[in-house]
Amino acid sequence: MSQSRVLGRWESPIPTEVGETVERFLEQLAQPTVIGVPGKDTSRTRAYSTLLHGNESSGVRALHRWIREGHIPEVNLLCFVGAVQAARVAPYFSNRCVAGWRDLNRCFYPPFLGPDAAVADAWLQELRRAKPEALIDVHNTSGRSPAYGVATVGGCQQESLTGLFSDHLIVTDLRLGTLMEATEKEWPTVTIECGGANNHLSHEVAYQGLTRYASAPALDRLSRGITVAHHPLRVEIRAGLRIAYGTEAMAGADLTLPLEVDLYNFGVMSSDDHLGWVGERGLNVLLTKDALGRDRSSEIFRVHDGDLRLVKPSRIMMATTRPEIAQSDCLFYVLPVE
Repeated sequence: MSQSRVLGRWESPIPTEVGETVERFLEQLAQPTVIGVPGKDTSRTRAYSTLLHGNESSGVRALHRWIREGHIPEVNLLCFVGAVQAARVAPYFSNRCVAGWRDLNRCFYPPFLGPDAAVADAWLQELRRAKPEALIDVHNTSGRSPAYGVATVGGCQQESLTGLFSDHLIVTDLRLGTLMEATEKEWPTVTIECGGANNHLSHEVAYQGLTRYASAPALDRLSRGITVAHHPLRVEIRAGLRIAYGTEAMAGADLTLPLEVDLYNFGVMSSDDHLGWVGERGLNVLLTKDALGRDRSSEIFRVHDGDLRLVKPSRIMMATTRPEIAQSDCLFYVLPVE
């Protein structure tokens, strides 16, 4: 294994030389690392990316287990383990990114300034040299949720890749600077959200999906019924406002969400269902963005006696119960049901 200023590299890892635990594996890597596993057919390559967020462990757990078991992929497998330093901060897998760094999965666009963007740029260069036939980027949701795929381009290829892991695909037109946005026009790319980060079932989803991805002779021959949803809206709390979680409106909070709001994930809520409480600012606490950056809050939400409700039935996705993520990233995504 070699290390450089930006990315480490580990070619043809020998299973017995890989740490027995995923924590030991990350200690061996020490920095963002590209791992190359030769396939039976060395003329083709598939790419697998994981741990772009240091608190989302299912993908790297799956990769560690898969390498330790000595699998030989059908084609070359080019793997990337991203936020290694963040994941290693005690307690393991509790930090999304290194303090003072940006979210790595918001850095995949020029001008690539700063150490986090340098990592993103280096991984993109590795991918473009390899010219993979597909790329899967594995994540976890920050709350409880079933597994699902996300793509910026919809089609049979994206559905086939998603079907290795899940029955649900979301096609989004929102742009955030993610890996899949940077590669969508070069090869089929999907992000896989395996479910909650602390759920053993999520780790198993990641492992089984990786195993199917690596062993499939051809990716265009996969068949599985996929439910596709298009263009969810991203819901944020406005900058400088305070969010809380509770069983009633919390004093001093501009927005209070239920303690178990993540139980709503992928469920359809009616216009009468209670979604939270807002303070005196009303709907002005929310920013509900579409792909053009327009605020659609008044079309999606309404306030009734301080209760936050929906204008019409909608599906909630990626709701989190972690206030730091809700504050710095987003509250959840919403998709009106037609």
